[in-house]
Amino acid sequence: MNGLDWTVLIAYFGVMTAIGFWSHKRVDNVSDFFTAGGKMPWWLSGISHHMSGYSAVMFTGYAGIAYTYGITSYVTWALPIAIGVLIGAKLFAPRLNRLRSRLHVASPLEYLKDRYNVPTQQALAWSGILLKIVDVGAKWAAIATLLSVFTGVTLTQGIIITGGITAVYCTIGGLWADALTELGQFVIQLLAGLAMLVIALNKISDQGGLSKALDSPKLHGHGDGFAGPYLTVFFISYLFIKLFEYNGGMWNQAQRYMATGSAKDATRSALLSAGLWFVWPVVLFIPMWLAPLLVTAQKPDGSDAYGLMSEQLLPHGLLGLVVVGFFSHTMAMCSSDANAIAAVFTRDVVPVFSKAARTWTSRTGLIAGRVTTVAFLGLSMAVATQVNSPTFKDIITVVIKWVAGLMGPIAIPFILGLLRAFRKSGPAAALISWAAGLLAFFFVNYNLDFSQRTDVKLEYQVSLPMVISLVLYIVIGLVRPEDTSERDAIIEQLNTDDDGTAAAVPAADAVQPGSGTTTPSGT
Repeated sequence: MNGLDWTVLIAYFGVMTAIGFWSHKRVDNVSDFFTAGGKMPWWLSGISHHMSGYSAVMFTGYAGIAYTYGITSYVTWALPIAIGVLIGAKLFAPRLNRLRSRLHVASPLEYLKDRYNVPTQQALAWSGILLKIVDVGAKWAAIATLLSVFTGVTLTQGIIITGGITAVYCTIGGLWADALTELGQFVIQLLAGLAMLVIALNKISDQGGLSKALDSPKLHGHGDGFAGPYLTVFFISYLFIKLFEYNGGMWNQAQRYMATGSAKDATRSALLSAGLWFVWPVVLFIPMWLAPLLVTAQKPDGSDAYGLMSEQLLPHGLLGLVVVGFFSHTMAMCSSDANAIAAVFTRDVVPVFSKAARTWTSRTGLIAGRVTTVAFLGLSMAVATQVNSPTFKDIITVVIKWVAGLMGPIAIPFILGLLRAFRKSGPAAALISWAAGLLAFFFVNYNLDFSQRTDVKLEYQVSLPMVISLVLYIVIGLVRPEDTSERDAIIEQLNTDDDGTAAAVPAADAVQPGSGTTTPSGT
């Protein structure tokens, strides 16, 4: 990178910070900070939902899969997400929106204390928070790895730079800042991604074009949809995992649907996000599939291939724009995760342990949300410095194995609890399925001495915890039904169609989090 590239990068950071300060004017209470007051346009919510769904891990970990195996990187990653979000557009998005518009909650998990009970809410909240600290730590490590390729800064320095700037704008502006910066990041990534695609295709044009290039010896097997450890079972497992994860299991994704004005707008938001997931990753992946023809990766897993290709092929200025694109994805996901975790911690966790928190004023609740956001980012940045340690192994292991394997047990009670079909599944089904899934993850991934197991295939390591949780959640609900009139009333509010108009949104501060009572708003 030269001075022009650095100018582009610094200008980007400046714009992101400015958006944060501008968004500060739109944040008056907890509802504004965590759910944009239910005033976010559906198209902005859809773009934000898409952008907050992936990070620089795409340009490191998944770039390594694309470099090594080719098209399977899209077939077994982006495609399952696209299908999952498309299914969720009608099944989950409108119900998640009604959490805010009808139950008047500011946190995705806030309804669980009444849908199940407080212990269930706390179990899902604490386990999800701990998982997200590790997950976001992997994202910081990924972008710092890329930054080191271009600038030579150390991993720790890269983490501090990206995390610090993200902390400024998302702490000041809340969900509005997240969504608006994600819109800007989408535009930047659109320009950078298309530029890389055109340059990469031009470079291999003398080799017969894309179709012939994929048949070259260096790309042997790159045209196969399933390759290496990413086979049919992995695809099916990942589809079910992403169905839960991207429809609210990742709490930041649930917030995007909650932030729209109505259930109908939430559905439109999900459809837009699904469409982007079907198309845009292909544009980003094509240069990665061609990378073996253009560069030689220095790392065994090929995770540095995209960075090397960008550095060697792109002119200065445009290189800076592509680097900004790397940052944009990571900062989008990490800032949105920070906001979601702050919502869960301040609305669901703290009130259980502090009576004073149940009566926080609007100003106090807002300050608590901002402090929690900074604290979460700090913890995740600390974890990022250890992501390549023997405990975590490497970036892609954390993202694929830990997140995919643990997301199911945490998300299943939350997501399925929204649906009428599972109204008989109560606290026992939720807690037992959650605990069994976590235990299953440990036993398929580690020995009793905590050493990693090597005799279980990747697809089973990530799928068995989810399958066990899903089966137990359903079966326990059937053999030990725990439906009550109060729980049924909550479920009915979430499943009754509205008229498509935006509901009035009271300040979230009026809700007494942790009090065990959610005020219904009627249908």
